[in-house]
Amino acid sequence: MSADVIVSGAGPVGLLTAALLDSAGVKVEVLERLTERSTNSRAAVMHPRTLEVLPTVRTGYGRRLTDILLSYGRAVPRTHFGMLPQLLDYSELDTPYPHILQITQATTERVLASLVEARGIPVHYGQEVTGFERDDTVVRVQGGDTVRTARYLVGAAGAWSPVRQQAGIEFPGTPGSTVSFLADAELDAAPQNATHVWDHETGWVGVVPLFDGIHRVFGVLPEDTGLTPEQVTARRSRPLTLEDLRGILKRVAGTDYGLRNAVWISTAGNTIRHATRYRANRVLVAGDAAHVHFPAGDQGVNVGMQDAVNLAWKLAAEVKGRATPLITGGAASYDRERRPVAESLAQNTQAQTALTTTFTPQGSALRELMSTLLTRPEANARLAGLLSGLSVSYTPPMRATRWTGPAHQT
Repeated sequence: MSADVIVSGAGPVGLLTAALLDSAGVKVEVLERLTERSTNSRAAVMHPRTLEVLPTVRTGYGRRLTDILLSYGRAVPRTHFGMLPQLLDYSELDTPYPHILQITQATTERVLASLVEARGIPVHYGQEVTGFERDDTVVRVQGGDTVRTARYLVGAAGAWSPVRQQAGIEFPGTPGSTVSFLADAELDAAPQNATHVWDHETGWVGVVPLFDGIHRVFGVLPEDTGLTPEQVTARRSRPLTLEDLRGILKRVAGTDYGLRNAVWISTAGNTIRHATRYRANRVLVAGDAAHVHFPAGDQGVNVGMQDAVNLAWKLAAEVKGRATPLITGGAASYDRERRPVAESLAQNTQAQTALTTTFTPQGSALRELMSTLLTRPEANARLAGLLSGLSVSYTPPMRATRWTGPAHQT
């Protein structure tokens, strides 16, 4: 047998899953379609809940993974919800990390890849999972020209996950109707702080400083909303140029902020899809392979990494023969605990989509009302808990083992 577990996908979710399984004494290998790590960064924020669940992972130097990520990032105590003028205040949250951490996905992947390499976990680049066969005891996985066997297979290779598709796990949802843009750009006249400009006639633009003189530029134009699925496909197939980006900035913000160069330009849609189950016998899915949504607040990679933490310890217990039915298929199972989290994620990103893309006077009035409500501490704290992930809780099981925590008193 090649490994106890094969992970498909070497992004943050797949690498973290592999590192956690290995730290629990589970033999694991990773298969990745790309021939090398991507240097592009769709996500650029880590939320408190993610930072809280990562200290259990230690590097070869004895440092906690969270501490390493903190050293590469920038702590910011406030963040937006739906690009509203009134920001969410994380500083009063009950957490050791009362802030977002601005850190690029490429940096996070580099840190995780170094951790996986230090642990001696094989990562096979250029070997996409193209198929598998399974029975009651093993999964035979086709990766490139090689067939590997494992007891379990985890699909973490994104929304088009071949693992999810072949496992027969349905992925229903709503098609996209909006196309947003995002770019990492060099600006000679950048704003000193994060800036968000919204106007119901011209659209919205956000400009956020990243690192090494690079700024994340993102937003939506009114004409890129209310589209049919066919129009979304056509719009996303048309490359956005540097001059296009310059025109958008001047139109919405009244300035191009001295746009000199863009190291990366892309688009995103607002398709919502959610797997009907996170497990099919010996095959499991996590991250974007299990749920996709509008990229509001960089929640996707955070929820995906939290998926990995929940999945890994339970699967490790199963591999070691220590798992109870409660965590393999009961109320405390990976599927039962994490699917509601993704359902809540879809709901709040849809709400943020409405706030950011309803380009009408009514949309403007809604934004003003919501921003006023967020001046109330209780309302601000409620949404801060939602976005940060700190409001997530699981129903405690009525019975317990050392794998599920203390039992309720009856």
